[in-house]
Amino acid sequence: MVAETFSAILLGLGAFFSLTGAVGLFKFPDFFTRVHAASVTDTIATILIFGGLILLTDFDLVTIKLAFILVFLLLTGPTASHALAKSARHGGLLTLAESESKAEAKEDNQ
Repeated sequence: MVAETFSAILLGLGAFFSLTGAVGLFKFPDFFTRVHAASVTDTIATILIFGGLILLTDFDLVTIKLAFILVFLLLTGPTASHALAKSARHGGLLTLAESESKAEAKEDNQ
């Protein structure tokens, strides 16, 4: 009973963080802040959701599989976000502050 209640709390918090990450994708102004919002909330939501699912198991082979999936996602999620941001930066995409300062400098020259 206690494990099920704690599991429900973890699953609810994980869903909340997933939702806030999705809102961040639409609300933040530039690519890099959107990637950051998605990456951070995705990582914490993964921990909370898989923690809640692990509490619902009977601590057998399913628990081990969930733990391996959790570790895999915790290694690949931030790595993928970093690679995405680095490739965007390498491709010439500017941050919001850089693009604003570039626009101001262009206005000053005119």
